[in-house]
This record gives sequence, C-alpha cells and structure tokens, in this order.
Amino acid sequence: MNYTLAELAQKIGAEVSGDENITVSSLATLEGAGAGQIAFLANSKYRQSLAGTNASAVILARDSLADCPTNALVMANPYMGYALVAQLLDTTPMPAQAIHASAVVDASANIGENVTIGANAVISAGVTLADGASIGAGCFIGEQAVIGKNTRLWANVSVYHKVSMGQDCLVQSGSVIGSDGFGYAPNKGQWLKIPQLGTVVVGDRVEIGASTTIDRGALENTVIGDGVILDNQIQIAHNVIIGDNTAVAGCSVIAGSAVIGKNCTIAGMVAINGHMEIADGCVFTGRAMVTKAIKEPGVYSSGMPCMPNKEWNKTNARIKKLDQMAQRIKTLEKELAEIKK
Repeated sequence: MNYTLAELAQKIGAEVSGDENITVSSLATLEGAGAGQIAFLANSKYRQSLAGTNASAVILARDSLADCPTNALVMANPYMGYALVAQLLDTTPMPAQAIHASAVVDASANIGENVTIGANAVISAGVTLADGASIGAGCFIGEQAVIGKNTRLWANVSVYHKVSMGQDCLVQSGSVIGSDGFGYAPNKGQWLKIPQLGTVVVGDRVEIGASTTIDRGALENTVIGDGVILDNQIQIAHNVIIGDNTAVAGCSVIAGSAVIGKNCTIAGMVAINGHMEIADGCVFTGRAMVTKAIKEPGVYSSGMPCMPNKEWNKTNARIKKLDQMAQRIKTLEKELAEIKK
C-alpha cells in the first residue's frame, strides 16, 4: 500500500517538512533506504547516518530536522511514529485464509463471522471462535475454549480446554496456553499428580511470543491482564497473575502464584519466585533473581555481569575466600578496638 507524506502525517500526528505529495510504500533503515521508502531516526547514535540517507522521507524529532537532506515527518516521539507507520505498511499475511478443507471442526463449535482456520487445525467441542478470529495451520483448540474477536494464532499453537482469550490478541507459533501446572504431592517416595482444575484467562490486546508456555491454575485461574506483551520462550507457572501492560522479555520464568503488578518491565532471563507480590511499575534488569516481594516501584538488579575470563577467574578465587577474609576483618577490628583503648 502506498501513502503520501500528507496522509501519513495525518494518521500519525506528525508535521510534514518538504514535499507532502511524495509517496512511500515501505520502511527501511537510514542506511538501507531508497526511493519510495521511509526511514526513522529515534536514537542519537544513528544520527551520523542521516546526512547520507537515500530515503524519500525520514521520521524524526525537530532537533534533527536541520541535518535531514530529504523530506521529513516531524514529531516529538519518532519511535512511536515508526511503530504507527509500520502498522500501516505491514505486509504480514493472516495466519490462515478461509476455513481449510483439512481442518477438523467439531459440529458443536460456535464459529463467528469472517473466521479463518488453517490446514490440519483441530477445533474441539464447545469452542467459541469470535468474529474475525484467525487460527493457523496445525493449531489445537481444546474443548470449551474461547478465542476472542480478531485474535490471531500462528501455526501450531495449542490452547487447552476452557482457556479464554480476549480480543485483538496475537500468539506466535509453538506456544502452549493452558498446559498443566507443576503440581505433585510426595507419596511414599513417589510423586502423586494433582489435577490442575483451573484455567488460563488472557485479556485483550495480549501478545505471546513463540514457544512460550502459560500453565493453567491448580484451583483458581492463571490470569494475563490486558495489553501484556510476552516474548519468546517464557515460562509462566500455575496461578500467576500478570497485571495490565506489563512486558516480559525472553527466557524469563515466573513461579507459581506470583502476582506481578501493572506496567512492569521484566528483562530477559529474569527469575521470579512464587507466592509473592510485585508492585506496579517495577523494572527488573536482565538475569535478576527476585526472591522477595517488591513493595515499591523502581529499578531492581542482581546477577553477575560478563567480564574477561581472566578477571572472572581471579574474582571467583576471591569469592571462595570471602568467609576467611570476613573472619580476618573481625579479628583486625577487635585488635584495632583494643589499640584505641
């Protein structure tokens, strides 16, 4: 699809600098863009690429306009402008087209208008697919599950029985929603399985990355709030509650019955213990290990940053001597106290 700069400016709330009738059809980087493409500058470290760009237009802030050799869309938040233009110029196909002949759809399923179901997908008894839902090839939708309006599931997504998903959600391939939580009771040296009788309730506008797993609740439900974004390969255990608009990056794990507040940001490989609450507005940096409840918003960190191997070997050797060093410090403090007497 093609847009003039005037049309784009109106849609994203920007001001045109230059020829408003110039037409663009795709996005590119400052360095890679050519005629008919629009680029953006949202990070000052890429400013050096602005002068040499061949883009037909650039989305940028007003303080960068003097250095721009081409047409521009000027706005306070160029990154947001980039996101909005990317949505307008998005060429990603739908996960499915129409209802494929090989799809298995139970006669009791409630199928809305304009629903698409890909090849070899299975829609079980009592399922509800709301208007505009799109189910990719090879998906499994369990009994009495509900998929909301305009929600899209890419290929090979598994949604277990009685799971409820809101509208305008997006689930990437390989994700599993509603699998059993890790519930077992010790019994004479063996493990007795505890059936997981709750489900998963996913809000509106939730995005779930590839190969992410969300376990169903043991008795009550696992709940994912509105606007939550989940990256690839995340593990969310049973009875977890994640508040609205929280973002979780890849390979993070959240243990059972943890309650995560609204508008939190959880970086990659963060581990959060179960049965505790995290306040709204918390930020956890990469590889943080959260072992206690967090009652105040703020930025929290832990973990060991990467360093040259030789430095790490020296540091590790000293760590092994910490107890010995602590004892020596206590002894020296006592001797110093005696001297001061």
